[in-house]
Amino acid sequence: MNDDQQNEMQLQMPPEIQGGVYANQTMVTHTPEEFVFDFMLITPPVATVNARVIVTPAHAKRIAAVLAENIRKYEAMFGEVEANLPPEPDTGQMH
Repeated sequence: MNDDQQNEMQLQMPPEIQGGVYANQTMVTHTPEEFVFDFMLITPPVATVNARVIVTPAHAKRIAAVLAENIRKYEAMFGEVEANLPPEPDTGQMH
């Protein structure tokens, strides 16, 4: 048996999860032991958390890496994504 056969896993997705949820905002918090991702749907005047995912710091780092890689692939196919990120705070240091 090769490594691929040993590492195969059947992925099951319950019907209630298959449709997914839409989130237009994400809040990330952490403790020394875990990262908490709250995915929210903001429809003013209300913001509703519609999914919460809790992972270890190591898994959060893997998520960040795979997300960055997939964004690179997406942008290579469809062009740069305009993120409209807020400016970084001025630390008063000269660059």
